[in-house]
Amino acid sequence: MIIGFWLVTVLILLFGFVVFWGAPYVPSKKRDVALVFTELYPIGKNDLLVDIGSGDGVVLRMAADRGARAVGYELNPLLVVISRFLSRKEPKVTIILADFWRATLPDDTTVVYTFGESRDIKKMAEKIQYEATRLQKPLEFISYGFAVPGLTPTRQTRAHFLYTMNPLQ
Repeated sequence: MIIGFWLVTVLILLFGFVVFWGAPYVPSKKRDVALVFTELYPIGKNDLLVDIGSGDGVVLRMAADRGARAVGYELNPLLVVISRFLSRKEPKVTIILADFWRATLPDDTTVVYTFGESRDIKKMAEKIQYEATRLQKPLEFISYGFAVPGLTPTRQTRAHFLYTMNPLQ
């Protein structure tokens, strides 16, 4: 009985603390991600996708299935373990336990995917804009669920928005 209590307490803490730093865990639907990777941004072997808040890694694995390399940043240690386990047979997938706000994107990043949330989506777009300028190349930014205030998406499909973040001069 007491072990069950502590297990539930640990799970609540692991999932609960992330809400203060980012979006809560919401599993991605494979059919929605497939639509994104065919209609919104046809991902392929020349891409390196970065998933901010990669959760269980479904977006990473689906990108890898289409030939792309994929890197996920996740704050929740339990989700990192789950994602690494589910992705263990996929050499093109890397999951990093890290705070995205303190991370630097890999130099060969081409597209960034996120399920952000309303309070952080504008700040997230600014971070991607900064990275595009640092890398001196355009980055594609896919936001699931939330449009970036003040920016017009390049394309949109259902709840996904695609933005091209060009380097600033």
